[in-house]
Amino acid sequence: MSRPFSMVRDRHTSPEELLHRQLASSHAQRLAPKVETFDFEGELENELLMRRIERELVEAERAAVAPTVRALPTRPDELVAWFESLEETGPGQRDALFPWLAEHANHEQMCWFLRQELAGEAGFDDLLALTQVKLPARPKLEMARNYWDEMGQGTEGGMHGPMLGHLARALRLEQLGDTVWQALALSNLMVALATARHYAYQSIGALGVIELTAPGRSRLVNAGLKRLGIDGAARRYYALHATLDVRHSQTWNREVLRPLVASNPELAPRIAEGALLRLRAGERCFERYRRELWGALTVVR
Repeated sequence: MSRPFSMVRDRHTSPEELLHRQLASSHAQRLAPKVETFDFEGELENELLMRRIERELVEAERAAVAPTVRALPTRPDELVAWFESLEETGPGQRDALFPWLAEHANHEQMCWFLRQELAGEAGFDDLLALTQVKLPARPKLEMARNYWDEMGQGTEGGMHGPMLGHLARALRLEQLGDTVWQALALSNLMVALATARHYAYQSIGALGVIELTAPGRSRLVNAGLKRLGIDGAARRYYALHATLDVRHSQTWNREVLRPLVASNPELAPRIAEGALLRLRAGERCFERYRRELWGALTVVR
């Protein structure tokens, strides 16, 4: 069992936190629909600054994985085999946080974790829509099928985004305050890749690796929610992704990754980069979550 949860708060705000909070705010403003802009030049100037910061962050991440990427195969079958192996060996995989959430986390701890997940969720459906622009027919069609599933196949009640929102409302996650900056950094990375066309193939790799690795984590989070007595309607998002993303990953690898690399082997390292960038960002989140949750007077017995 666990002792009462008391989050340890670091009063020091790091440069990384300030930067990612600013970037997250910029993304929210830039992507939100508007009926008018009253300071176009000012908004454009701010966007230019944020886009430069965004590029510096992505390029630093690309440089960090460059040695790994250079050693990877560029033939379609070999690249896909490596990609699929990330489910077992990629950064952050099989993290001890998730079995702990399934078996030991109390209600308050689970809610804190979900609040971070909500902040790191950039909206898979929107990222997918942004990424598929002007792609070849075969990958575009698979991404369209994936998007249609995200949209509940035309049924509002089946849309994946609102399912997560339903869970947030059921558990009152919006009342839990700020999130850690690593969760914002994860969302910022995904938006950066999806909104810059020179990172389109990195975005494809990042989205594909989400489909590959999400089922195992979703299954464990769903188990933890069920153990805590959260009803099936509220935890539907995690229950669904524990199974549906298995099929999504298989078709993504076959219909998106393989034909793209077959048509142009130079795309292989870009796709691989995106996958590694997304996994590394997730790994940093899991490490921070464990530090907060397990370092906050939490003892598993």
